[in-house]
Amino acid sequence: MRKTGGLALFLTGMAVAVVLLSLRMGAAPLTTSDVLHVLGGGGSPADRTIVLHLRLPRAILALLVGGGLSLAGAVFQALLRNPLAEPYILGVSGGAAVAAVLVLALGLAAAGSWVLPAAAFAGALLAVVLVFRVAAAANRGLDVRVLLLAGVVVGAFFTACIALILSISQAETIRSAFLWMLGSLAGADWRSVALAAAYTLPAALGVWALARPLNLLSIGEDTASYLGTDVERTKRIAYGIASLLTAAGVAVAGIIGFVGLIVPHGVRLVAGSDHRIVLPLSFLAGAAFLALADLAARTLLAPVEIPVGVVTALVGVPLFLVLLRRSLAR
Repeated sequence: MRKTGGLALFLTGMAVAVVLLSLRMGAAPLTTSDVLHVLGGGGSPADRTIVLHLRLPRAILALLVGGGLSLAGAVFQALLRNPLAEPYILGVSGGAAVAAVLVLALGLAAAGSWVLPAAAFAGALLAVVLVFRVAAAANRGLDVRVLLLAGVVVGAFFTACIALILSISQAETIRSAFLWMLGSLAGADWRSVALAAAYTLPAALGVWALARPLNLLSIGEDTASYLGTDVERTKRIAYGIASLLTAAGVAVAGIIGFVGLIVPHGVRLVAGSDHRIVLPLSFLAGAAFLALADLAARTLLAPVEIPVGVVTALVGVPLFLVLLRRSLAR
């Protein structure tokens, strides 16, 4: 327990430190004193605009999206009893991407900054419903193998839809869709922060309440049922909440890979498999990881900004190989 508390404190401190660095660093570098002055209610109008309207919402959005994607990954790994599972394998991102690309192709994104996130969120929820329907039609017991196969099939269908839309679209639409699908927090504002928080925080609390049933499911469905867990209900609720977390992240930041794969997997290697510990630590670790990745995306090649999805992939692939090797060694 002391080790877990220390790790949670370390991750929290890391997230706070990264946020402070994010507020300082950028095209217009500020000192720590400038940042603290603004946060205390002072500062020049220019500094207040940079900190309060550009960098702070972006940093908070990175924490929410990173934490949500990591938590969703932890749930999917528990649900599928596969430490290498991740949120996008179940078709959620495909649904969001189809809706977003369609909005861009039809020119509807110009109607308001809320249109693209709203469409992506609706598309993600549509994907969730479709996967549920396909899985339920094949097996009323919602076998996790059938659920996984349904997600792959639905995802493949959405990929074909995206290819069709882009093949008949103009070059500017293709470029915008491509950048969105790489994932970025560049468009962060307080509205997107409110949208992400409204779904991510309640869903995170709901997932934490499922920690004990998920622990029992990891032993086996028959054992979990014998010990009093409503297995089918737990699987449906866990899948629904984890999909909601993924949908909220995709809606405001595009498709950002590897956060939901490597972060919860790494947390399990360090903290064990008890979901009462894994779930909150995954949220904290994912939040700190994506905030750090976004800081790197903004500053490594400044003034050019790298899509944060590219950074998470460049870091995630070698890190995943290291974690996989350690996992196999165990």
